[in-house]
Amino acid sequence: MPEKDKDKISRRDFISNTIRGVCLLGLGGTLGLVATRTQAGDTVWQIDPNKCIGCGRCADHCVLEISAVKCVHNFAMCGYCKLCTGYFEPQPNALNTGAENQLCPTGAIRRSFVEHPYYEYEIDEELCVGCGKCVVGCNAFGNGSLFLQIRHDVCVNCNECAISVVCPSGAFKRVNASKPYILKGEEGE
Repeated sequence: MPEKDKDKISRRDFISNTIRGVCLLGLGGTLGLVATRTQAGDTVWQIDPNKCIGCGRCADHCVLEISAVKCVHNFAMCGYCKLCTGYFEPQPNALNTGAENQLCPTGAIRRSFVEHPYYEYEIDEELCVGCGKCVVGCNAFGNGSLFLQIRHDVCVNCNECAISVVCPSGAFKRVNASKPYILKGEEGE
């Protein structure tokens, strides 16, 4: 065989090598996708309530029509105050449940009398849009017993959470799916 012919690649070799390369590339991509899905399956998105500033972006940037972020009430921290700054507008007309006096734009917080001077506050998650107004009020003058969390029975666990991208305080993080909620005052895993 002449020396020139040894350096030439036959059409058959070229096609064979190309197919082999495409198959290896496809296999690498598939393995990368499986690895990413496995990792995402072990972790979920959550809001660190110690970093959240209640900016309101959770209500507007979730891929769901109604945000998977909901207000959570830590009853153990609550003072059950008659004047709850997470419930009432600043300087309310009166300390009653009238819509004009409520801080929540959707009326998702229910107030009920316990005994003088104590009231209990509950969140109706179906009405909550995750705006964070109650969280800001509770943190400003209260004890921070109201905070935002992602509800995992609603969240679709996006690979890159749209809210986390726009969160100004960096409060969104991946946590272990076996412990998906971060309580106020605790660090998530």
